[in-house]
Amino acid sequence: MGRIDYFENPRAPKANSVVPSASAVVVDDAGRLLMIHKTDNNLWALPGGGHDIGESITDTAIREVREETGIEIEIEHITGVYTNPQHVMAYDDGEVRQQFTICFRARPTGGALRNSEESKEVRWVSPADLPNLDVHPSMQLRIDHGLDQGRTSPYVG
Repeated sequence: MGRIDYFENPRAPKANSVVPSASAVVVDDAGRLLMIHKTDNNLWALPGGGHDIGESITDTAIREVREETGIEIEIEHITGVYTNPQHVMAYDDGEVRQQFTICFRARPTGGALRNSEESKEVRWVSPADLPNLDVHPSMQLRIDHGLDQGRTSPYVG
């Protein structure tokens, strides 16, 4: 299913749903970031997705990273809570979802890189190479917060 992201765009359609989700800034021992090239909007992003009934939000992040990348992770801490009503995602089926994501910092513990239905490419990316990837501004904000080890509290907004 295709998706269009609208970020602080006055012509964006009005949201008709909110789905809690989790994403993860996964950083390996070399300081590289785990990134996926998404199939729904053709942008590079952190792995993540919707929260399922019966799981904790950290379990959501762990499951989504595994499903989308093949990598097993351990959660370290929350880097931010992102609920900007000016960021909506319009799907082909008519759903227009307001962003609601809890983002975590995590480290890899195993697994092997692989693509999925949601990720046409998965790779470890040096932070210096991020400007070469097409990353949505809201995702870049999460990445920046997740890589900033000097933060004393998570971003909430």
